[in-house]
Amino acid sequence: MVGWEAIAGMFGKNAGTEDLEAFYPVRPECKADIPKTRFRPRAGKTLSARRWHAAFSEDGHLDIAKVLRRIQRGGIHPSIKGLVWEFLLGCFDPNSSFEDRNQLRQQRRERYGMWKTECQNMVPVIGSGKFITTPIITDDGQPIEDGGWHVTSAVADKKVAQWMLSLHQIGLDVVRTDRALTFYENETNQAKLWDVLAIYSWVDDDIGYVQGMNDICSPMVILLENEADAFWCFERAMRKLRENFRCSTNSIGVQSQLSTLSQVIRTVDPKLHQHLEDLDGGEYLFAFRMLMVLFRREFSFIDALYLWEIGSR
Repeated sequence: MVGWEAIAGMFGKNAGTEDLEAFYPVRPECKADIPKTRFRPRAGKTLSARRWHAAFSEDGHLDIAKVLRRIQRGGIHPSIKGLVWEFLLGCFDPNSSFEDRNQLRQQRRERYGMWKTECQNMVPVIGSGKFITTPIITDDGQPIEDGGWHVTSAVADKKVAQWMLSLHQIGLDVVRTDRALTFYENETNQAKLWDVLAIYSWVDDDIGYVQGMNDICSPMVILLENEADAFWCFERAMRKLRENFRCSTNSIGVQSQLSTLSQVIRTVDPKLHQHLEDLDGGEYLFAFRMLMVLFRREFSFIDALYLWEIGSR
């Protein structure tokens, strides 16, 4: 069986001593409450800035196979994570040129800007550096007094009303997101996460916003300074993960993954599986959150990102 000792070994427990906290500092009062970070950059194995730049041809074509091999051996150095993730998530084609990507990036930023303006016209607090944690309309679309920041007239359109009703829940989730990181001590950074999630919820007519998306989106907001670039990374991630968040009265989004997990444990460790069955845990619902948000809350911020990276294809 692959135990926690083996997982610990993946993180290079005894390798490198570089202080990763300089990249993702933790609030002093929270250090005792978060999982210990095991990942350390490893010289000759971790994808460094030098090897990343060397993987591009003169006109910008990326040798993605070489990059993936390096990531599999030792993850990505924090200084270049955002740049690399844009390729891992499929925002850019490795076979594109520098010029192609610059044009596409500009087009995407303009499109995001249009959506953001559309949302601002409905809820002016979007893009203000602030965000909301209380409802702005009633269930029947009537505006709630808010001092002029939000909605001033009744909302009849069903889509608009449903979106507005979700905004305060997004805000409540933002407040709870990665609270140990000093990055989110700044309300402007919290508002950036809220803006991205609020706008995504508006443009995704199918699923909208579901709790847990905040945990998936947060790394993009932290790693990519430009809000539009963070949005498009999140949008690409959600193309792969959206079924995790699709729930109905008859099924939950990660049902098939829970079933697979059950089959794996039954094969690899029958005694453990039987023990879970005896505890009435045979459906593995205890792993629901782990699978839904890809272990974001089970590991430290840095280690969770490393797991995502070595699982990339």
